[in-house]
Amino acid sequence: MKCRIEIYDTSLRDGAQQQGVNFSVVDKLKIVDLLSSFGIGHIEGGWPGAIPKDTELFEQSPVPLYAFGATRKPGISAQDDEQLRGLLLALESNTHEQHKGVCLVAKTDILHVKLALRTLPDENLQMIEDSVQFFRAAGSDYDVVIDAEHYFDGFARDKEYAIEAVATAFKSGARCVVLCDTNGGAIPSVISSVVSQTIQELSSNYNIEISTSAGNPEQKILGIHVHNDTGCAVANTLVAVEAGVAHVQGTVNEYGERTGNANLVSIIANLALKLDCEFTSGEEIKLGKLYNLAHNIAEIANININARQPYVGDIAFAHKAGLHTSALKVNPDLYQHIDPKVVGNDPRIIISEMAGRSSIELKANELGFDITARKDVLDALTSTVKDLEKCGYAFDLADASFELLLREELGVLSQFFTLESWRTICEKTGSDDSEASADAVVKLIASGKRFVAVGEGDGPVNTLDNALRDALKDVYPEINNFELVDYRVRLLDTGRGTGSVTRVLITCINCEANTSWTTIGVGSNIIESSWKALTDCYIFGLISSGVESNL
Repeated sequence: MKCRIEIYDTSLRDGAQQQGVNFSVVDKLKIVDLLSSFGIGHIEGGWPGAIPKDTELFEQSPVPLYAFGATRKPGISAQDDEQLRGLLLALESNTHEQHKGVCLVAKTDILHVKLALRTLPDENLQMIEDSVQFFRAAGSDYDVVIDAEHYFDGFARDKEYAIEAVATAFKSGARCVVLCDTNGGAIPSVISSVVSQTIQELSSNYNIEISTSAGNPEQKILGIHVHNDTGCAVANTLVAVEAGVAHVQGTVNEYGERTGNANLVSIIANLALKLDCEFTSGEEIKLGKLYNLAHNIAEIANININARQPYVGDIAFAHKAGLHTSALKVNPDLYQHIDPKVVGNDPRIIISEMAGRSSIELKANELGFDITARKDVLDALTSTVKDLEKCGYAFDLADASFELLLREELGVLSQFFTLESWRTICEKTGSDDSEASADAVVKLIASGKRFVAVGEGDGPVNTLDNALRDALKDVYPEINNFELVDYRVRLLDTGRGTGSVTRVLITCINCEANTSWTTIGVGSNIIESSWKALTDCYIFGLISSGVESNL
């Protein structure tokens, strides 16, 4: 029988604790919609009553959410605890549908009970019992989940007390108790051993049977919540599932404090594709939308996804070595552990000096050019790429420049203008505190006319860009949609000092089509390298926009 796993997303609460992440209510509503549409049915909405934005989210959310909080404070009853009453109010606030329930953090480490809570061990157990029963009495439909904070550290310090805290939560009416590696210091062997011992001890000493498959609300299950401080968060989660947990917590793209939480993106893919698990959500999880989920939430968080992130990174299925690409022609499975399309991603062929004829052929096919029967083109391109990369080019960083090279070899490269000359001057006058000024002149032929344009700007490259735009804007108005968003310079062969070879990469976006591309220029003169990358950027943009040459 396949294991059935409950996915519980905590991106809106734990993920928002990452430095640099600051979700607005509108952002959170968008993320709720993305998670729900993907098929995740257990979404933690934050701490309503304590955080105003979270309170507003619970009032507006179109889908049920879990409220996060803590057990009651020491020395007072659950009914008198303002925090618990605020959580209950939030659960009842949604006018469309009652919210799912609560996830309460509880201390299970005796050291934290004594030093953080400053209370007695028995009082902490009573706090857990009272808090669970408070919500169970408020509504029989409320799902109560307990986060057993610092469980693995507590287990190592006082195993009996940690397990007793978990047992108390279950006996009080909690459906799920989540074992938390709050400090993120555990490794897979520890996680697996502790989970297995906990299940055994609960059964033998407390007569509590733990189901290793979720989906039945009458059965009690264990969960796992880990952080990535040892780099083992995903592995720790997977071994916990193999050891018997049926509830998995994490965040999309590993967002979270310090080094982050367990990455739900990798976990979901691994559970489905490697452990053959099923999921218990309100809707069926749409694995083919995993790439879109990760990238859309990254866009809202305003944090670029690591291109090498498993399953959903842009180069997660990229192939550079000629040996690999030759094998891919025979069978894609030879160098890919899954079909990238299963998670909504695509394979990518990277062109470099390592490329052979197979790499060139596959990359051309990827770009829409069938050159399988063009041995002359394959041989010429392979030789050209190797020669240029020896000089400092890096086509794995600039797909657009490679496509222009391919088009030129095929004789289908459009010529949008003919350059007559360009010139740029930087001048500094006055005191050392004054800023240098720059201007440029570009002379070219386009649409049968001669254009002379002058550009001013912050530096020589910026002035050339402005002059080139001014010269072409009437003939090719599409360039008004192009925006240069990145300019990178790297010195190669630095042993030559200021005479080093310079590599320039320019990235441009089409604001109307929402596309981007990168071009490259290499030479001993930084301005000339920049001009090469700049002109290629505009030429590629015009081609990709479907513009006909008007030379």
